[in-house]
Amino acid sequence: MTGIDDLPVRDELRGKTPYGAPQLDVPVRLNTNENPYPLPEPLVERIAERVREAARGLNRYPDRDAVELRTELAAYLTKTGGHSVATENVWAANGSNEVIQQLLQTFGGPGRSAIGFEPSYSMHGLIARGTGTHWISGPRNEDFTIDLAAAEQAIAESRPDVVFITSPNNPTGNAVPPETVLALYEAAQAAKPSMVVVDEAYIEFSHGRSLLPLLEGRPNLVVSRTMSKAFGAAGLRLGYLAADPAVVDAVQLVRLPYHLSAVTQATALAALEHTDTLLGYVEQLKTERDRLVTELRALGCEVTESDANFVQFGRFADSHEAWRKILDRGVLVRDNGVPGWLRVSAGTPKENDAFLDAVRELLGSAGDDPASPKEQNA
Repeated sequence: MTGIDDLPVRDELRGKTPYGAPQLDVPVRLNTNENPYPLPEPLVERIAERVREAARGLNRYPDRDAVELRTELAAYLTKTGGHSVATENVWAANGSNEVIQQLLQTFGGPGRSAIGFEPSYSMHGLIARGTGTHWISGPRNEDFTIDLAAAEQAIAESRPDVVFITSPNNPTGNAVPPETVLALYEAAQAAKPSMVVVDEAYIEFSHGRSLLPLLEGRPNLVVSRTMSKAFGAAGLRLGYLAADPAVVDAVQLVRLPYHLSAVTQATALAALEHTDTLLGYVEQLKTERDRLVTELRALGCEVTESDANFVQFGRFADSHEAWRKILDRGVLVRDNGVPGWLRVSAGTPKENDAFLDAVRELLGSAGDDPASPKEQNA
């Protein structure tokens, strides 16, 4: 049979695997950082109303520039982000991944490069390669914070066209201090200058504030967001960015015609009408996330500080074996390939109880099992 390597695919794609987490039928799924709470019924009804209205005009193309949606997203960012944002500062696309893709199509590409500080969101590197952008893996400290001095040196030496900073970071969960972002922005401008993209997919779950105020006076800075997490709308596929209006104009050079369907725009607008209710679920998840951190540590696990809706925990002598044994107990978590560590999404209290019970059973039966945690000083 013909395989991928038998086709004339680009060299940088050979030997690569598609992004994706296991989709298994298990009682408790806590592996993809989804919001576990279904949309409230009043919002479901409002979505139906807006989609019904949009359906009457499906014989026509949707608003190509999604002006109404961008206006409402700007209002949401202004209300919650500590920084005044206007419609012309906002762009929206099919998930934050398409936002990232459009940024790399615009500012990256063949002969250009992008840098991220790993482990971090693996789609940054995958999309970079997919757009022909050379990917550079930057350094982190042992505690998964960004090694600022090493990062500044890497930027100075490689002179990338795009710099990715993920805050809160996925899969580790820790946020990046504003002063670190500012230092990296200055390093990037001195080297090239370059575009700096702050990925805030999980910012609503953070203990701190958004980095949106840093946009002021920095035309090469971009903040990307998503409605998948805090808004409980992973199935909607709606991402957006805030930046200088010139950046919004630039990404439109590569956007596909009418890329956001009328149904997507209608559904997102309905969700934005229920922001207060949806952010109430975020507060519940933050409480559950903090409980997971406390209880995992009480069980003897090492846990990375988390500002997201997930927790990275370990350390295991064999993290994949630990993942499998937790799965055997009916709970699916994420093995991200970070040696010694696993990641669990914050679920409902019942789901989190099931996860913690599975970890207790795992640790209680560990002994010399390779799935057991390493000594804390290992």
